[in-house]
Amino acid sequence: MSVITAMMSEKVTAGVSRSQNQRGSVSVNSLTKMFGPVKAVDDVSLSIEPGEFVALLGSSGSGKSTLLMMIAGFEVASSGDITLDGIRINDVPSYRRGFGMVFQSYALFPHMTIAENIAYPLRRRGLRGGDVEREVRKALKLVALDGYGARLPNQLSGGQQQRVALARALVFRPPLLLMDEPLGALDRKLRQQLQMEIKLIHKEVGSTIIFVTHDQEEALSMADRVAVLERGRLQQLGTPRELYEKPATAFVADFIGEMNFLPVELRQSGGEVCARSTDLGLEVVQEASQVLTSGGRGLLAVRPEYVGLTPDERASATVLESAYTGTNQSVLVQVGSIRLIARISVSPGRPLFQSGQRVRIEIDAAHTRVFPTAS
Repeated sequence: MSVITAMMSEKVTAGVSRSQNQRGSVSVNSLTKMFGPVKAVDDVSLSIEPGEFVALLGSSGSGKSTLLMMIAGFEVASSGDITLDGIRINDVPSYRRGFGMVFQSYALFPHMTIAENIAYPLRRRGLRGGDVEREVRKALKLVALDGYGARLPNQLSGGQQQRVALARALVFRPPLLLMDEPLGALDRKLRQQLQMEIKLIHKEVGSTIIFVTHDQEEALSMADRVAVLERGRLQQLGTPRELYEKPATAFVADFIGEMNFLPVELRQSGGEVCARSTDLGLEVVQEASQVLTSGGRGLLAVRPEYVGLTPDERASATVLESAYTGTNQSVLVQVGSIRLIARISVSPGRPLFQSGQRVRIEIDAAHTRVFPTAS
């Protein structure tokens, strides 16, 4: 047994008390995973602080689950390093890493009671008797399932079963909790309820959490930071607000929330770049460090809430369609060859915009981003 494996084995088998001393900082450095000629994960590097909640966000095929499986030890990295609290764990088997794991499928033992399911990882780690019962009671209380210990999994709802899976993953107080789309099989209302409960549990237990999801709303509402992946590459790692307000790439700008992309001409002068839209009669100046010009063409990105509309029969923009949602009205507008969406706050007595209405477009230049046109 190698020194590293022995150290990790000692951490895992020392019981509940040992994991309280683990910090749970995780780093991956230039991590790559090949499946034949396909790079499922392509040279990804990121660091996660102890106690941090980080979401891996991306569409199908982005590499988020593969990255999680490598951290868990279920997939072997083709190259790169994975470290836990500064210790390289690439060669440590998954069962010796001491991580908690929650899957989309609840993976509960159907023949065991809820209490027995939760107790299973404790017994595997050598705990017996009253210590197990005490920790199981704590875990049930943590996930608001007091009194359910004697039931079988098929006697619980889907949301309750997922809480049991979460309790089982947390009962031995792992330094790191890995969650692979754990709420994906639940209906929207229950999913939103569990999102808030998982956040509360995270605050209470303090474990580092890596949470995989394809749902941007879920990632932004739950995580301290979000890593956006596309085709195996890390596009941006930042707080939800940074991703929404200051996307680093056009892909992130488009993937997070709604975004209008307007074609513009780019002109660089010194440390600034000027983006000009002829159709809108608009010029936006930004620092050159924010963009790289590409053939003098680019895209001006602006969120619908930063597009203002004013009724004006002399204006060249026309309302094509609109959708009323109670507090807001989404309005599709065309001017020249450009179509864009505005999201207008609705106030009592204020007329709604109607199809065919002429409007003047006003864009808040301070809340725009400029990106080069992809070659």
